[in-house]
Amino acid sequence: MSVSIRQLQKLIGVGAITAPGVHTLTDIAEWIAGGFSTQQLWANYLAFIVAPFLMVGLYAVQRSKIGALGLIGSLLYGASFVYFAHTTLYALTEHVRDYETLWERLGNLYTMHGLLMILGGIAFGAATYRARVFPRWTPVVFLAGVVLNLVLTLVAAPDLFQTLGSALRNLGLIGMGAYLVRGSIELSHTE
Repeated sequence: MSVSIRQLQKLIGVGAITAPGVHTLTDIAEWIAGGFSTQQLWANYLAFIVAPFLMVGLYAVQRSKIGALGLIGSLLYGASFVYFAHTTLYALTEHVRDYETLWERLGNLYTMHGLLMILGGIAFGAATYRARVFPRWTPVVFLAGVVLNLVLTLVAAPDLFQTLGSALRNLGLIGMGAYLVRGSIELSHTE
């Protein structure tokens, strides 16, 4: 059984809606509960483990227009989530109670992967904006979230504000996913 281009496009779109949507919900659950819970961390893990594949898929649907910057950005952003998925498992096994404690324990390695996410996100968002495959608002909102996360990290803002940056990034990805699910772009067999 072969998968059609349209089915692949829908699958990427569903992933771009579901994984970032679940991530946002887990951030909200964490904020409301004042820390981590086992259920919230497992849901977060599932959202994070999809992110690398999602980013490669979003690159692939733009491949003819997004260029090398988009490829590098999608790979860096996705790779950072491989590490973040690991940190979620770490929080589960070590019974870490909240984000601040997790960051304290993982220190510079966590910060380095956060920087990779930001650099990759800026590269992917800028290349996606330039490619003009998705509605313009989607990479703009995605980039706003990435930049907000960077600024809030530099000023050591409370975790609640970081959640806003994550929500904006996720909203941009969800918008791209919705566009794919609706079938608004055509994938080429020849590229």
